[in-house]
Amino acid sequence: MTTTPTERSIAFAAVFNFRDLGGLTTADGRTVRRRTVYRSDTLSRLGAEDRDTFAALGIRTVIDLRRPAEVASMGRVPEWTQVVWRHNHLEHPTWDHSTYTTEIGVSRWLAERYLELAHHGRADIARVVGMLTDDDHGPTVVHCVAGKDRTGLIVALALDLLGVPDDQIAADYALTERSAPRFSQWVRTAFPDQNHVATPPFFTYTPAEAMLMTLHGLRYRHGSVTEYLVGAGLQRDRVERLRERLLEA
Repeated sequence: MTTTPTERSIAFAAVFNFRDLGGLTTADGRTVRRRTVYRSDTLSRLGAEDRDTFAALGIRTVIDLRRPAEVASMGRVPEWTQVVWRHNHLEHPTWDHSTYTTEIGVSRWLAERYLELAHHGRADIARVVGMLTDDDHGPTVVHCVAGKDRTGLIVALALDLLGVPDDQIAADYALTERSAPRFSQWVRTAFPDQNHVATPPFFTYTPAEAMLMTLHGLRYRHGSVTEYLVGAGLQRDRVERLRERLLEA
């Protein structure tokens, strides 16, 4: 069983990378439960025209991975959503864009950044994955700024714990690239003075290979994603609780 991207994507006026993790399948043939965990770019852009669509999802909790300065400048999810806002910044160095070269390429450069994030933000990442195991939090959406890097890593690790194969995890990550044209158009309209600024390729491209390299790198260093997270403080029983919550019987 497979699902198409459009079956999982949800359209909003100015939120461009919102989709349900439900519908993906595990290596043993089980299906990730729908309408339970979503991934997104920043939700501060939700507007009044999005009220009905958002309300229909029944979301009760928003996990915001952005830096405090990003929250301060962009704002939080609107109060009218009536969600519980849980801010959990993932500690990591600011990206040094000067280290990117065409010889390294987007896939490897992003994988190196994600492994760097996995190292520095290990405890924060384990905490967020633990949040996804709790039924009391209700339907949950995880987001950062673009829903690409920090969100992409959290989602990839959670899907690995569920037993979703690497090719599906990487394919879900790669879907973010489809949102880039709409987001870029919005930026050109909202910030016309930035139209002359060139966008680095690693801002908009999400090659599946980048996530595959990240998962392989984590396993090389830690043995498995489970051991990586348990070593950072995630209790082992939480892995089974995640599977109970997010997998269809």
